[in-house]
Amino acid sequence: MKKKTIMKRVVVTGLGAITPIGKNVKEYWDNLLKGVSGANKITRFDANKFKTQFACEIKDYDALDYFDRKEARKLDRFSQYGLIASEEAIKDAELEFSKLDTNRIGVIFSSGIGGFETFEKEIIDYTNNHFNPRFNPFFITKIISNGLSGTISINNGLRGVNYCPVTACASSTQSIIQAFNYIRLEKADIIIAGGSEAPITEASIGGFNAMKAMSTNNEDYSSASKPFDKKRDGFVVGEGAGALIIESLDSAIRRNAKIYAEVVGGGESSDAYHITGTHPEGLGGYLAMQNGISEANITPKEIDYINAHATSTGLGDLSEIKAIEKLFDSNLDRIQISATKSMTGHLLGGTGAIEAISTCLSVKTAMIPPTINTTEVDEKISKKLNLSLGKKTSKDINYALSNSFGFGGHCAALILKKYVG
Repeated sequence: MKKKTIMKRVVVTGLGAITPIGKNVKEYWDNLLKGVSGANKITRFDANKFKTQFACEIKDYDALDYFDRKEARKLDRFSQYGLIASEEAIKDAELEFSKLDTNRIGVIFSSGIGGFETFEKEIIDYTNNHFNPRFNPFFITKIISNGLSGTISINNGLRGVNYCPVTACASSTQSIIQAFNYIRLEKADIIIAGGSEAPITEASIGGFNAMKAMSTNNEDYSSASKPFDKKRDGFVVGEGAGALIIESLDSAIRRNAKIYAEVVGGGESSDAYHITGTHPEGLGGYLAMQNGISEANITPKEIDYINAHATSTGLGDLSEIKAIEKLFDSNLDRIQISATKSMTGHLLGGTGAIEAISTCLSVKTAMIPPTINTTEVDEKISKKLNLSLGKKTSKDINYALSNSFGFGGHCAALILKKYVG
């Protein structure tokens, strides 16, 4: 008779974030609960000629507050954000690598598009210099998406697993799921997981405008991200990074570490439908959530809270809601749902990480952030759903689910549980 594999329990012991509504986890969480909008006029470049002239930028960011001038020049903005978030998470978890086996500590850190700002600038300089190839010697290392995970590893001397899942807006949720898998299978003890993105550039804004994916509500930009609203007209792009220390429970207990939540499931699937659009009936999202719940060895009725992907796009919001309605059916009225992108905007490859952080904190504190800006819910959405409109909510959460869906049909659902020793 084949012996059943006993999986290791996996927990979250550290958090780090830099976001449009807070440059550390405390600021981010406080502003989420207050319902602060991160949207404002774009300051990074002159956006007056673009259809969309606003975004969720990180406010008052200066790389020299975090890096010396020489180091800052070697790093694209997305890598800077990821390093800032990962260092906060390491400190929060009180990790002393000199006292740990660094062969069993890894990094799985994502970006959907990597060093887009560097790529754009170098190509513009190349053409302005009459096609004279005077490229920055750090050009390649600044643009590659995996450069960030490598740098985190190098800076901390970590020799365990190291790679960068790239699945568009599902990227960093899949990073966390893969960290969970490595640790529960005893291939690692600790992994720094998360994602980072810096997509507020001319080419990015122009490209998403050409796809008609972003909101063009320039007159009322602070409330343009309005998930589930009848008048939603597209997502609002954001920037930043989130990092989580994913650790075996055994390791966390040995270190006497604080624990935010337990990771108990990770569902992944494909919509197999369209390169940018989600399936109208949410088939991929449904399967990802179902797989995650099954892996957690629970039933849908045990989920208390869903941090929805909810980008404020017409098709995307509805397809996710249809998947939720189908999966949770008779339990819809007891589940709380919120859409934190209404405040942060959509961080693309970094979005799953910052939403996993807020979900961990919801589980830990029994507080759910609001969905802001939504005033008239789409009539196609069931009235049974509690969408956390307008104000934070106090609710005891035993199990929570965080969704991320990306271009290419990538679907990921992370299941977190309140830690009980």
